[in-house]
Amino acid sequence: MPELIIFAVVAALAIFVVALFNTLIARRQMVNNGWADIDVQLKRRADLIPQLVATVKAYAAHEKQLFEEVAERRNAALAAGEDAAARGEAESALSRPVGRLIALGEAYPELKANQNFLALQNELSDTENKIEMARRFYNGAVRELNTAVESFPSNLVAGLFGIAKRAFFELTAASERAAPAVGLSPQ
Repeated sequence: MPELIIFAVVAALAIFVVALFNTLIARRQMVNNGWADIDVQLKRRADLIPQLVATVKAYAAHEKQLFEEVAERRNAALAAGEDAAARGEAESALSRPVGRLIALGEAYPELKANQNFLALQNELSDTENKIEMARRFYNGAVRELNTAVESFPSNLVAGLFGIAKRAFFELTAASERAAPAVGLSPQ
């Protein structure tokens, strides 16, 4: 009889550990899925930027320094890889010159009226919205995983199987949108 009780306790403990492990794996997969969504949108944005630069160059060729800065920051963002903190920093740095690039449309009425520029601007805006949605999903999944990894008793299972916390994907407030705000104050 005591052997049966010990077996039942061990079996219940094993089932409990397996359930916790599966929950942690499911949460880790949600984080991976969220990161993949962010990555797709960031690559989409990176692919739109050269088209935008080419369109603006036709109207504002003397903005060479800005074009070089955009290219440099785009390359740095693409090279940042899978580290959420490094990627967030690189994407934030890219958003600043892209915002200035879009602002050139205000200085060049011909550019502002160009259908290709407007289409690219709309695509970029749509992509920024998709990045924001993907970021919210990812950060929510990271929050759930990190909570489980730090909570007892799942922290014991996470430590045993090497399931670690993940970093949030954050953009600086100045780069939340690539499109700058345009003031209407008199000059």
